[in-house]
Amino acid sequence: MTWSADNIGDLGGKTVLVTGANSGLGLRSAQVLAQHGAHVLVGCRSIERGRAAIATIDGPAELLELDLADLASVRKAVAEVRERTGDRLDVLMNNAGIMGTPSSTTVDGFELQIGTNHLGHAALTWLLMPALRAKPGARVVTLSSIAHRGGGFDVDDLNFERRRYSAAGAYSQSKLANLLFAMELDRRLRAAGHAVLSVAAHPGMTDTSLATNSARLRGPFGAVAAKVVAVGNKLVTQSVERGALPQLYAAVAPGVEGGQYWGPSGPGELFGAPALAKPRAAALNPDLGRTLWERTATLTGVSPDPT
Repeated sequence: MTWSADNIGDLGGKTVLVTGANSGLGLRSAQVLAQHGAHVLVGCRSIERGRAAIATIDGPAELLELDLADLASVRKAVAEVRERTGDRLDVLMNNAGIMGTPSSTTVDGFELQIGTNHLGHAALTWLLMPALRAKPGARVVTLSSIAHRGGGFDVDDLNFERRRYSAAGAYSQSKLANLLFAMELDRRLRAAGHAVLSVAAHPGMTDTSLATNSARLRGPFGAVAAKVVAVGNKLVTQSVERGALPQLYAAVAPGVEGGQYWGPSGPGELFGAPALAKPRAAALNPDLGRTLWERTATLTGVSPDPT
């Protein structure tokens, strides 16, 4: 399949929230969606960086302060979204993410990567579900990664309280959690008879700031490592413009179905036009998905929707 942003039709009248939209895949998605007429809520932790992002968007867009590592910030952002949109949302793009951080915790005491990448997004999704149900055919697009195929997932120790912390293992765990959540959300939406679609996507190998930011945090030589990684990224990755296509396809293309997982079509799902991707078997395990769903509700204190 050959598909590009030029294939996106008129999105006038649609409202989209993109998390982590101040740079990389999130910013590119916000730019494309706004160019095609969607009203885009640009979810950013930093007001300053969010304003800079807004300045690059040619279309209807407004800033939303949102820190996924702080559940109080998530709740505040949800209240603002529901008020600003009249409680009607067409697309929630769960794009924001961090990768390979040293051992640290969120405001609420969660391991930083699982807390930001999964728990914050799960809480956001559940709390916004009434607004999504109000728009027939609304979609939740959750960004995963080829890194979800790594090891280290432990639903009974998501916060590495008993295990030795591994930055790479924690990232892989958070990306598998993203995929498990998207699939479990799809199952529950279908069972409840709701018209909202839950879809997952991943960008393959794309030149974003995730790897350089991760390198920058690596001790006294982090700045040097970040420069080396940035150069390497240019040599072995595809552009952000191409990397954002799977999540854009999942968000707006006709014929997309709930429970699908979209990624690049090339070898190893590293590069190429959007195509259906193949998740590891664990991501499709309904028992694991249900357990994670329940554990997420307990940790966040947010009531799941749909129940």
